[in-house]
Amino acid sequence: MGVLNVTPDSFSDGGQFYTPEQARARAEQLIEEGADIIDVGGESTRPGSEPVTSEEELRRIVPVVEQLAKNMEIVISVDTTKREVARAALQAGAEIINDISALRFDFYIADEVAKAGAGLVLMHSRGTPATMHRLPPVPEILEVVTRSLRSSIAMAAQRGVAARQIVLDPGIGFGKSLEQNVELIAGLAEFAHRFHEFPILVGTSRKSFIGRLLDGAPVEDRIHGTMASITAAVLNGADIVRVHDVRAARETVRVADAIRRAAH
Repeated sequence: MGVLNVTPDSFSDGGQFYTPEQARARAEQLIEEGADIIDVGGESTRPGSEPVTSEEELRRIVPVVEQLAKNMEIVISVDTTKREVARAALQAGAEIINDISALRFDFYIADEVAKAGAGLVLMHSRGTPATMHRLPPVPEILEVVTRSLRSSIAMAAQRGVAARQIVLDPGIGFGKSLEQNVELIAGLAEFAHRFHEFPILVGTSRKSFIGRLLDGAPVEDRIHGTMASITAAVLNGADIVRVHDVRAARETVRVADAIRRAAH
């Protein structure tokens, strides 16, 4: 899953692909590098970010999704927590809604997904993007993530979303400490076992915990740390990885997946 942020303020690539023309060029690059899915985001969810209105998010996302759906053979995901944006994105040609709140912010997203027969990524997070970096760590993070996602799955089912439409994401970096992020990756095999009926998505790409592990490495110097985290994630059960550096990630995943298959 290649990241395409059409935002001015995302932590890694904010402002780089803000216009439809820039976004299309970036999408073409991601596809050429081997992306299977393009995840379009119109609202930054970096720690400390401020929310945008549905109207602004729609203005950023819909023209890009329409253009990609019309001109490219690629699965399109849209990263949003708003039902209006989900509805418009699905109508424009998106096939997956990636909800970083796992329906906490707006459970009516599940209605839109059910109606469209689309995919739904349920990601665990704590607090909101504006507050999550200030939250104190919780004990037993795997238990917390498990309970929360089971609740989100039940809510999705109640709104008519079938199990086969759901992908789960433990939410690396969203209200977790450095140690808890590492613990979740190390414990991903247990997480995958608990939710064996669902594909598992992991997004570690360029995140701050990698920078901290690498003595304060800036965003642009976190590619090797990202690939190490992806390797660990795949070996422990990840089915999808969400990344900025698609070519490097695709090669990393091919090797890690071969090793995982041999081990089993």
